[in-house]
Amino acid sequence: MQQGLLFDLPEPPPPRLPPGMVVARDFLSAQEEAGLITLLRQLPLAPARYKGYTARRQVVSYGGSFDYDSNELLPAAPLPEPLHPLRDRMAAWAGLPPHALVHALVAEYPPGTPLGWHRDVPDFEDIIGLSLGGPAVLRFRPYPPVALTRADVIPVTAEPRAIYLLRGPARWDWQHSVSPVKALRWSVTFRTGRGRGRGWGR
Repeated sequence: MQQGLLFDLPEPPPPRLPPGMVVARDFLSAQEEAGLITLLRQLPLAPARYKGYTARRQVVSYGGSFDYDSNELLPAAPLPEPLHPLRDRMAAWAGLPPHALVHALVAEYPPGTPLGWHRDVPDFEDIIGLSLGGPAVLRFRPYPPVALTRADVIPVTAEPRAIYLLRGPARWDWQHSVSPVKALRWSVTFRTGRGRGRGWGR
């Protein structure tokens, strides 16, 4: 009787997410993830810089590179052909045409690397991220962060091979950060343009 009750236990509630955020696990298979990481290791990653500060993250941008000293979006190389299938697949998951994803950022997080509180630069609209390697805890808090309590912060675990979308309120009304990762992690983030920006980079 007791054994039967174990199978009748209700499933745990879905994780709490900021409004406008969607998360899906196992977007890639483990074999696909390994192949993609091999490809990412070949990219010209360099330490991220923010107003004179050099971060531990290694990054490379395609379709545009934001200069935090001048606060402007500068030209950057187009997305390499080997990453086009991934772009197309992530766009389809988000219900978008591939050409709508005008910007890509690849980042490598060595163990212990955090990412501070921020909102993405205003040149872009939707944000679609793919997490690879080690897991990461993304933290979200309302923006602007005025008189917040610990209960206002929403932790979201990005499992390896998970994909997520920030759209609408999750994009504009919340900040996010990444807690220091415990294992080597990569992320691939695509963004859509805003207004007239939609569609450039076809």
